[in-house]
Amino acid sequence: MAISDSTMLGVANRFTVKIDNGQWDLGSWAQVDGLDVKWDIAEYRTGDGGNARWYFPANTHYSVVKLTRAVSKESETVRKWLDSTSFKWAPQTASVTIHDSAGAPVMKWELKHIMPQRWSITGLEAGASRVVTETLELNHSGFLDDETKY
Repeated sequence: MAISDSTMLGVANRFTVKIDNGQWDLGSWAQVDGLDVKWDIAEYRTGDGGNARWYFPANTHYSVVKLTRAVSKESETVRKWLDSTSFKWAPQTASVTIHDSAGAPVMKWELKHIMPQRWSITGLEAGASRVVTETLELNHSGFLDDETKY
């Protein structure tokens, strides 16, 4: 497919994470994994249909979203957010936004009912010459508008 000159392309190294409409700005991250969705398939066969069958989407499964970056001043904001959610958890929404090279938003995922599952810092070693990284894992109920409205 051809791309026009005006097509906004998302750049893989430009994305940000915010919690509850920017109340907590967790900043930029170097890597995001787990922005995917998978459906179980429900197969239905009638008794008199021979080998005919129908397929329907069944249960929806979302992966844990894993964010990784070098430890920076923004890491302190993550720790403060975790302090505020530890034992005082209430449903929150996280937005992961990918930006183009000019910084304009291209695509956004709204992760519903997020809950921090894990936060880790790589091991610290005085003799090593490497960047210390942090990893934040977020469990969520999805980013599609597929919830049943009662």
